[in-house]
Amino acid sequence: MAQIEASDRGPDRDLASIQEARALASRAKVAASEIVEFSQERIDRIVDEMASAAQAEAEPLARLAVKETGYGVVADKLKKNLFAAEQVYEFIRPMKTVGVIRRLDDRHVVEIAEPFGVVAGLIPSTNPTSTAIYKILIAVKARCPIVLSPHPAAGNSISRVAEIMTTAARNAGAPDGTIGCMRTVTLEGTQELMRHRDVAVILATGGMGLVRAAYSAGKPAYGVGPGNAPAYIERSANIKKAARDIVTGKTFDNGVLCSSENSVVIDEEIADAVKDEFVQIGGYFLTPGEVDAVAKVLVTPQRLPSPALVGKSALYVAEQAEIEVPPETRVLIAPLKGVGRDYPLSIEKLCPVLAFYIVRDWKEGCERCKQLLHYGGMGHTMAIHSQNEKVILEFGLKKPAFRIVVNTPTTHGSIGLTTGLDPAMTLGCGGHGGNITSDNISPRHLLNIKRLAYEVRPSNPEPHFSAEQKLAPLPATPTRPTEPGIKAKTLVAKIDTFLSTRGYKTNLSHEHSPLNANTAPNEVPPLPHTPTASPVKNESVDFVCEDDVRQAIKDGRKILLAERAIVTPAARDLAGASNTIIEPD
Repeated sequence: MAQIEASDRGPDRDLASIQEARALASRAKVAASEIVEFSQERIDRIVDEMASAAQAEAEPLARLAVKETGYGVVADKLKKNLFAAEQVYEFIRPMKTVGVIRRLDDRHVVEIAEPFGVVAGLIPSTNPTSTAIYKILIAVKARCPIVLSPHPAAGNSISRVAEIMTTAARNAGAPDGTIGCMRTVTLEGTQELMRHRDVAVILATGGMGLVRAAYSAGKPAYGVGPGNAPAYIERSANIKKAARDIVTGKTFDNGVLCSSENSVVIDEEIADAVKDEFVQIGGYFLTPGEVDAVAKVLVTPQRLPSPALVGKSALYVAEQAEIEVPPETRVLIAPLKGVGRDYPLSIEKLCPVLAFYIVRDWKEGCERCKQLLHYGGMGHTMAIHSQNEKVILEFGLKKPAFRIVVNTPTTHGSIGLTTGLDPAMTLGCGGHGGNITSDNISPRHLLNIKRLAYEVRPSNPEPHFSAEQKLAPLPATPTRPTEPGIKAKTLVAKIDTFLSTRGYKTNLSHEHSPLNANTAPNEVPPLPHTPTASPVKNESVDFVCEDDVRQAIKDGRKILLAERAIVTPAARDLAGASNTIIEPD
C-alpha cells in the first residue's frame, strides 16, 4: 500500500480522502454480500491464515510502529502484536459465528448468527499494529468486512498490517474488499467513512473527540476513551508484588495503553514500606517543585497529555522537565494531595508518570479511587492489591469501573493477558463511560442474533391441554443444508440411459444399487469409477496457479481443492469464468 504523507493538506486532500472512504465502503459492501454465505469452515480458514501471517510479521510491525510514531518500546509492541495474533486468535477460533450458534432446548429457542455488516475500524497511534490485527481478526471472524481509518501519525504501519492480512485472506479465499484501509487520511474522510450508508457499525479506539464523533455518526458504535486507572494497595497486600505489578504495568510500552496505571493509592500504615519498594525497583519520588516542573511540560492547557511526551521513557520526561534523576529510573512518582484541575498530574498521562496518594484506610481509598475515575476514567479499569476478600468485594460493588483487576497490573489484566477476561484491545466502558457495553469487545459484538422461537404456551389451549404436557423436541441441526432434488431411483435411471447412449455398459441393478432403503432420500452415492467418464481430477491439490487452471481447461477436467489449499489470485480469476475449481465441502 502507498505511504501516507503528512504534508499536502488542503481541500484537495480532504476531497480525495472522502472519495477514498466512499470507494472502500462500497467495495466492502460488495464483499459483505459474498462472505455472508461462507461456511464456518471457510471463515475459520481465512482467520487461521490471517493470524498466521500476523504472527510471522509481528516483530517487523513492532519496529515499524515505534519508528513511525516514536511511541513505546519495540519489545512491548511485539508482545502486543503477538497477544492480538495469538491469544485473541486462540480465544475466537472455536467461536461459532455462522448458522445455528446456540439451542435453548428447555425454552424451544434456536439462535442463528447474522453478521452486522461493514465495520469502520478507527485505529489509534498509541497501539496501531496490535489494534489493527485485533480488529481485522474479530471482524472477519464475524463475517464482517472492515475498512480501517488509521491515525495519521501511524498510517504506514497500520496500512502494512492491512496489506499483510489482506494477502493472507485472499489466499484463503476471502473476496476482494474484505479488508480495506484508507491511505489518504483526514478528519473529513474519517467522518465520511463513519457516516457512509454502507457502513453498519463503528469500532472506535482513540481520544475522546474521536470517540464522540463515532457516537454522533448515526451508526451503532463501540468506542473507548481515556482510562486514568487507579491502583489501590490495601494494608493486607503483598507489598513487593503489588509495587512490582504497578511498575510493570506503568512502564509496559511506556504507558500508552489506556488501561495502564495512572495513580497509586496506599494505606498510610504501609506507605513507607511501599515507598521503599518503589525506590528499589526504579521509582523516583518527585519533590513539590519537580512535580510542578513535570506537570508544566506534560499537561497541556486542555488537561491532556502532551503528544511530545506520550509513550516516552521516564528518563526522557525528566530530561524535558530539566530534572536530574538516577539513570536506573523507570517511573516518576508524584505525591499529590487532591484530584482535579488544580492537580494536573491527576489526569491520564500515557507515559511512566504516577500520581501518589496516601489514605487512612480502605474506605478513604475507595473514595479517592472514585474521584480519580470521575476525572477521566469512568467505567474503564482499576486495580486492587489486597488479601482481604471482603475489601476486594466492596471495591467490586462500589467502584465505577467495569474491569477491577485483583493483584495484577491493570495494563495486562484489563485486556485478558493475565486474567480470565476476554482477550481484547477494545474495552467497553458501559454507561459510566458513555458506551453501549462494558464488555471486552469480541466477534460476538459484531453479530446480530436471529431467534427461532417455538410456541411453548398456546394462546388458545385446547380443553385437554396440560401445562405439564411434554413439548416436541426441537428438530436436529442439519450437518449440511438439505436441498430439493430428483429422487434417487429416477436419477439412477437417467444416468443409465445417458451412459448407454455413449456406448457404456451399465452394471448397476436398481434393486442392488447402493441407493437402497438405507440411503437418505436426497443423498446420491458416487457412481463406480469409470476413468474416461469423469472430468474431475480425483486427487485434491494443495496449491493451484494460473498454469494449472489453463492445463485443466485444456484437458477438460476440474481441479479439486484440498482443505487448506492456496489458490493464486490469477488462478482464481481464470477459473471463475470456466467453473474449473471445486471447493472442498
